Amino acid sequence: MTVTVESARTYEVRTYGCQMNVHDSERLSGLLEDAGYIPAPEGETADVVVFNTCAVRENADNKLYGNLGHLRPSKVGNPGMQIAVGGCLAQKDQGEIVRKAPWVDVVFGTHNIGSLPVLLERARVQQEAQVEIKESLETFPSTLPTKRESAYAAWVSVSVGCNNTCTFCIVPALRGKEKDRRPGDVLNEVRTLVDQGVLEITLLGQNVNTYGVEFGDRLAFGKLLRACGDIDGLERVRFTSPHPAAFTDDVIAAMAETPNVMHQLHMPLQSGSDRVLKAMRRSYRAERYLGIIERVRAAMPDAAISTDIIVGFPGETEEDFQGTLDVVRESRFANAFTFQYSIRPGTPAATMDDQIPKEVVQERYERLVALQTEISWEENKKQVGRTLEVLVAEGEGRKDEATRRLSGRAPDNRLVHFTPGAEVPRPGDVVSAEVTYAAPHHLVADGPALRLRRTRAGDAWEARQGAPASAGPGVMLGMPSIGRPAPLPEASGCSIPS
Repeated sequence: MTVTVESARTYEVRTYGCQMNVHDSERLSGLLEDAGYIPAPEGETADVVVFNTCAVRENADNKLYGNLGHLRPSKVGNPGMQIAVGGCLAQKDQGEIVRKAPWVDVVFGTHNIGSLPVLLERARVQQEAQVEIKESLETFPSTLPTKRESAYAAWVSVSVGCNNTCTFCIVPALRGKEKDRRPGDVLNEVRTLVDQGVLEITLLGQNVNTYGVEFGDRLAFGKLLRACGDIDGLERVRFTSPHPAAFTDDVIAAMAETPNVMHQLHMPLQSGSDRVLKAMRRSYRAERYLGIIERVRAAMPDAAISTDIIVGFPGETEEDFQGTLDVVRESRFANAFTFQYSIRPGTPAATMDDQIPKEVVQERYERLVALQTEISWEENKKQVGRTLEVLVAEGEGRKDEATRRLSGRAPDNRLVHFTPGAEVPRPGDVVSAEVTYAAPHHLVADGPALRLRRTRAGDAWEARQGAPASAGPGVMLGMPSIGRPAPLPEASGCSIPS
């Protein structure tokens, strides 16, 4: 059923959590615009506010209900305003959301995001809240309309759902069993994106390297990476997040042998203790994990590897924690997303004995962060003096305006702040820049940039701005602060199921 809004109403989608949610929010925006809604001007309260929620973090519930409370006065002052709640928390709490916040108009789950425009219209006509939670996937998200945030980089979902049963994670119960897209559908979407100017795609799945399990091909993911290498105009291919237990050598070979697959890997560890990994129901042990890291570096010595780690899982001893520190030291991660364990109701870990006191978790967390910061800095210092190909981004550098620098990502996904030359690049263009300084979480290239390559992606970005193709150096001023698909500190929480 297609719903078209008679007169243009404004919308805003607020996203919490993981890369999967960011991708879903692009679909929600596309659905709303397809139905006739328009984005709300910055600083104005929208006619329709959609919360795309996450259930991974301990404070997810409090954050949602706090934000709903802040919107209540706007809703009272404008009865025609509508509020919708979707995502993992909606799938979990269902009708509880309307009970706690009766001014909410629509609640929809992870399996039926395509229903949002219909539910909004039904709530408006019937003047009552609509709660629709499907227990299985209604429509694969990537078949829905989309409004991509970036002109030059895009998410491409290869699967949804998760077949694992990690004791700390509620996501599989909310996202369902793994569902895989056919390879041809994935590749057709990639080709369409490249035709639109996209240079970089990130293949996305809850356990992206188990892709193919539904149609019985355990080598499907490596084949998909190689097939991406045959797409003209596609310069960078990434993926997130794989599961160590299913990470096979054919994927390593595909990464090493396919020129446009980046030598960058996000491989969740969670713990370096075999005892804790067993309690987490993680079907690998530290030795296997370290073996993967060793084989990746043998095939790709320049590979930048990042990870997720949980500190303070129930029953974790000081000896267990030292095991995590040992794996971190040996792995030499470029960076790590570190999390303090928090109880998530509905997970097996929530009822385990030996919950760790908060002060102990905090102290261990601080030691882990200090160690990883030291390693990240040492690894980044090795980049000083190297010339990197930087894909120019928008909104990556918080201090760019003050420093007169621009920012972008190197092939290994390191963030680089650089000084432009006489001709200022656009987001989506590529510059060559020599690294002059390394910090723990970024690189600096005060050059100026050695070479600028204007790209189709830069043209696509410029077309979005409505600027003439001949725009000069001032084109970067006042650009929107919308980022490329890259790991986010909060976003990585949903790679926890991996």
